[in-house]
Amino acid sequence: MVAHSRPPGKTTVAPEVLVTIARLTTLGIPGVNRLATYPGEVNRLFDRGASEGVKINVEDDKVYIDIYVILNRDVNVREVARNIQAQVARAITEMVGMEVGRVNVHIEDIQY
Repeated sequence: MVAHSRPPGKTTVAPEVLVTIARLTTLGIPGVNRLATYPGEVNRLFDRGASEGVKINVEDDKVYIDIYVILNRDVNVREVARNIQAQVARAITEMVGMEVGRVNVHIEDIQY
């Protein structure tokens, strides 16, 4: 008897899951004090994660992320930003299996 293998079904990932992964990953990076809300836009209330400092956009199966952060003082801003980009992209790819097109980091303030 030959067993026919069928795909188990479809998996969908809510945009809120991507926001949570990006948010928690960012907050775990040394030098990040907290997330900032991103600057007001007309469609701000309709964007995913608007109040959480993370804006997610999925186009052509690629994830595009904007992260708005407040950093601790006495950190190398460029180094922390690159670390955020690398760690968030890695987390999204490893946890969800989606390709990351871009991670933009916006430094909104320094906490003194």
